[in-house]
Amino acid sequence: MSKTEKSVFETLSAINVNDKVEQKNGLTYLSWAWAWAEVKKNYPSATYKVVKDEASNMPFVWDSHMGYMCSTEVTIEGETLEMWLPVMDGANKAMKLEAYEYTTRYGKKTCQGATMFDINKTIMRCLVKNLAMFGLGHYIYAGDDLPQDDKSVAEKLATPKKDTTKKATTKKATPKKEVTTIKLDIGDDNWDKVMRYVVANKELGLKKIGENLLTKYSMTAKVKKEIAKAL
Repeated sequence: MSKTEKSVFETLSAINVNDKVEQKNGLTYLSWAWAWAEVKKNYPSATYKVVKDEASNMPFVWDSHMGYMCSTEVTIEGETLEMWLPVMDGANKAMKLEAYEYTTRYGKKTCQGATMFDINKTIMRCLVKNLAMFGLGHYIYAGDDLPQDDKSVAEKLATPKKDTTKKATTKKATPKKEVTTIKLDIGDDNWDKVMRYVVANKELGLKKIGENLLTKYSMTAKVKKEIAKAL
């Protein structure tokens, strides 16, 4: 690859996917059909594979205590990356063979047993997450609102032009912009949302996850320690 040629990650991470996503239970979902079509437009030879359990030949692995896990592999330009995703219900609880109850601060809830419909949805969501490892929609998982290229443009547009006109008045120092963060505490309204983000992005590592969260939240040492336990 020449110095001027963009890598796969640089190409795909620059694509704005905001108008192709939908919000559900605090999580952002990207259309798998659109995502795969976008990858094939840029890399026609790209392929993906649904990983099957060697013993059962089913498109998932299963444990009676922990539930189901689906995996995919994507190959683009000779590089293959794997991704995995548990089968979850609308409340993002791991689905098992049979329905089970769990307790929340709002009372008892029920997680229904998984069906092939749930397996199919998870496989396609796993594929989208797999494509994010190559750059497409990666900024969503990182907690940003815009891809890197768009953010650069936005910053330029937001920067006022310098006034070259000479003025006799004394220059005033420009006040620094204050960054407002949300105080995060264990069990508060944002806690579940943050923990889902941490669990879904374990591959980023504690340092990167911490940096991403600190752009939006302020945390005590106790909260940081609790987040680290999830990794």
